[in-house]
Formats: sequence, structure tokens, C-alpha cells
Amino acid sequence: MRIVVLGSSVYSETSCAIAAHLAEQGHAPIGALVFSTLNRRTLLRKLGQWGAREVVRYAQTKFVARGNGKGAELSNPYLRTMLSHGPRLFRSLREIGSVYGFPIVTCRDQNSPASISQLKRWAPDFIIFTGGNILRKQLLDVPRLGVLNIHLGLLPEIRGMSSPEWSLLNRVPVGITIHYMDAGIDTGPILQRFELPDVNRSKSLSDLRYRLIAFGIEKAGEVIAGLDQGTIAATPQASLHSIANQDSQFFVMHERLQAGAAERLANPHQASPVTMVNG
Repeated sequence: MRIVVLGSSVYSETSCAIAAHLAEQGHAPIGALVFSTLNRRTLLRKLGQWGAREVVRYAQTKFVARGNGKGAELSNPYLRTMLSHGPRLFRSLREIGSVYGFPIVTCRDQNSPASISQLKRWAPDFIIFTGGNILRKQLLDVPRLGVLNIHLGLLPEIRGMSSPEWSLLNRVPVGITIHYMDAGIDTGPILQRFELPDVNRSKSLSDLRYRLIAFGIEKAGEVIAGLDQGTIAATPQASLHSIANQDSQFFVMHERLQAGAAERLANPHQASPVTMVNG
């Protein structure tokens, strides 16, 4: 399988973890295309989802990672096993590419003609999206089989932003969906959905999100192995009308509602008047 990682930064822990995890499973990427700098749009999106404190911590880990990588804390501690390499941690895609023999190319816009040309030269079967721009059709059409995304919610019930929080608030099981991306927002065909076990072990909403990211990367490895073996096929979301309203899409959650989601995480059986709402 020819796999390319499409990410927001050479220092993205998520991009690094998925590249290292796939490589360990025998599916090393053939290349990675990432932004040349810490992307403003990515930070603004994370600010809306996480809040200022977590974004500052995220940004600090990116700059710390530019050093020797020793002694630096991970933003997401649940990725430590995937990022461990001998006595140290992988802290950049360049380190992983050097070990497993694939190139890292930087860009300012993932949808630019130069980016599209590079992706076409790699001729991937799959692109795995780990963050960045809203992808345009020209890019989505490059890989032979499609662009894969790990969505931190169960589709089609929970589309859009702040997915773990909206799942909690609306009593939808917390989990991840691995799906093909299309021109819509989380509307592409579904490969597999997985509920997160022991959700209430999470100490906070940010801790829950980190657990979901690590869980999603693990399951992505299983899905890619299944695709390689021909044992997994995609299901169009249009065939799942009985599961959820296909027009539901959630947006960044207000702080007051985030507090309600945090309370639901801490006290899952507590009665609440909250009902299904769109953000």
C-alpha cells in the first residue's frame, strides 16, 4: 500500500504517531506533506475547540520539539508508546522519515498546485489526513482509493467540531470513525466506527480527547491492514438514515455547554434536561 501522511506540522504529535505506528506495522508511508510553519488556521481552530490554556501548551510542545527531543513532555501522553524509539521519543516527522526511509515535503497550502503536483508524483493509494486546510476536490481526487480521516465522534450522528463534547452532551456513545473524506463536512463513506472503552476513566475533556486520538490511530492501523487484505469496504452515509439526521452538524461548543459536557463525563448517569441540539 502506498500511503502519504498529510499534516499540519512536521512536529505534530498526531502526524508523527500515525507515521511511526504504520511503519512499525509494515505500512511505512512513502512520504509526508506538511505545513512549513506552525499554521495560524490550525491554532485558531484548536483555540475554539480546546481553549487558550490547552492551545498555549500545544504551541509550547511544538517549539520544545525543535530541540533535541530529550526530556520534553508530550502534549498527548497516550502517544508515548507509539512515539518511543529506543531511549528517546520521535519528536518530528523528519526523524521518523530518516529511520524508515521516506521524504518530508513542506508547503504553505495543501491545496496549492505545487502540493497537488507533489502528491501526484507520489501516486498514493491512500492519503491519511492529520490536520491542515479544508481539502478541495482536486486534492481529494489524487489518491487511488481516497483520503482517510480519523473523526473523533461516531458518524453520522456527530459531525463537525467539538465532537467528544457534543457526544457527551447528547448521550451519543463516545468513539471514533475512520472514513473517506469528500467535499462535505464529515459526510464521506464510513470504513469503521469504534466506541471508546472506559470513557469515564478520562480525567477531563482534554484527557478524553487525547485518549480518543491515540485510540483512533491504533484503529486506523487495523483499518489500513483490512483494506490491504480486502476485508473492509466503505459504507455510504446516505445508507444510514435510520441512525441519525443526515443534516446534523455541530460547531465549536460554548464554554457553558463545555461545562455541561465535563459534568456529564464526571457523572455519566446524572439526569439532565439537555436534548439534542446543533451547535
